[in-house]
Amino acid sequence: MRNLVPGQYRSVSVATIEGPLDEAGLRAHFIGREAYRRTRFIVVRNAEKTAVIRVAKASEDPLFSPITDLEVLAGPQHCALISAPDVDTGVPTQLARAARELAPEARAVVVQGRYQHVNFILEPSPLRIRVVEVVPPEPPKLLDQAQRVLEVAEDLPPIELHPELFDLRALARSIPADAYLFPCRGSGVLAEGAEVAYLDEHPAPRDWALVGCARSRQIHAWFYGREPSGVDMCPRRLAAAPGPGPSGPSDTLTKCCLLEGRIARDGRVVTVPWGSSLAEVREGLRRLAKRIDPQWRPA
Repeated sequence: MRNLVPGQYRSVSVATIEGPLDEAGLRAHFIGREAYRRTRFIVVRNAEKTAVIRVAKASEDPLFSPITDLEVLAGPQHCALISAPDVDTGVPTQLARAARELAPEARAVVVQGRYQHVNFILEPSPLRIRVVEVVPPEPPKLLDQAQRVLEVAEDLPPIELHPELFDLRALARSIPADAYLFPCRGSGVLAEGAEVAYLDEHPAPRDWALVGCARSRQIHAWFYGREPSGVDMCPRRLAAAPGPGPSGPSDTLTKCCLLEGRIARDGRVVTVPWGSSLAEVREGLRRLAKRIDPQWRPA
């Protein structure tokens, strides 16, 4: 049941009882008691101890119905209650991050967060996704977009991003030259000790090294009638390049300017267009999450 997160606050109730929080004590207290029709989980408190149970009711049609059965998801020895006022407890990634930072040893972590809402995560184990991107600009756009998506995504599992960033200046230094051509001025790239030009400004031709991608080479050939020398900066190609291996996990989100209005998946790599919207980045993350854990959904 890793990464079990209730999908709605209203399905989680909080109760304080006097009796023990073992299964016998919880059954003695709750079986036969009425519960609200939306209640599926109960966070049970007794002094400093906390347990989490899942309940079944006689019916979910009336406003209240007797509890007929329960399952102890986590007893007090495996459960922690934390206060994290900045955490939106409806967002699985935020819940998992708070759990791992504030109660790393607990099997179940109950979080009282933003708006005083209470939710929990059982067996937090965020999916690991590598993000391959180039810099500058800073922050790296694709990484920043993915982080922003995960801060509000209520229907994606907990995800932990592992950036693998390739510096365009380091790529340029791998092919020493007196002048470099980069795709656009918007990146703000400068190469120390060398002249720099930007392809989107259609500069006068000279003997430069292109730090660009397949599309840049196509544009260069269109403008100047020849293929330039240089180094490939396409994140999609960098993600697949042979070498000592990625520093992070193999499930990868990256981007490529040859994709126009579509998302591609090749095994464990999902590639979005270079100028992706947040919706496209979210879809890329969704496809990776579905590949890694196809059964996950909010409980």
